[in-house]
Amino acid sequence: MLRVTKLTDYATVILTVLAARPGAVLSAVDLAEQAGLETPTVSKVLKPLAQANLVEGFRGVHGGYRLARPAEAITLVDIVEAMEGPLAMTECSLDHSECGISHQCGVRANWRRINDVVADALRSVSLAQMLADAPLPSGTGGGKRIAARLTHA
Repeated sequence: MLRVTKLTDYATVILTVLAARPGAVLSAVDLAEQAGLETPTVSKVLKPLAQANLVEGFRGVHGGYRLARPAEAITLVDIVEAMEGPLAMTECSLDHSECGISHQCGVRANWRRINDVVADALRSVSLAQMLADAPLPSGTGGGKRIAARLTHA
């Protein structure tokens, strides 16, 4: 089964919390509470998101994190690649593949085609679209919280 990692899933949840409050700076503790995650997990996820310039961090008493660009300009492929590296269904899907049999492989072109379709699908969905289907965190006017608490599976 193909699936993103738990941390990538959590990254999407955390980013939707930030997207629900455009421009707001939220601490890791606030994000954890609103996302239903543990604070250390949120802190761990925020590091690669900041390195990928999806969030920006602010230090100090009123420090925290906010989206680095509008939710409409962040796609699912941005999130997946921030958390997991370049999207590649198989080793040979990468441009600079290190596969030892690539010169004689009869399926490489098909895997690349499939990889491109998946990447295009992820590029076509923005964080704003993900937010449209998510319950609003508390304090955003709607009074709803993300109901499900994500657990380590």
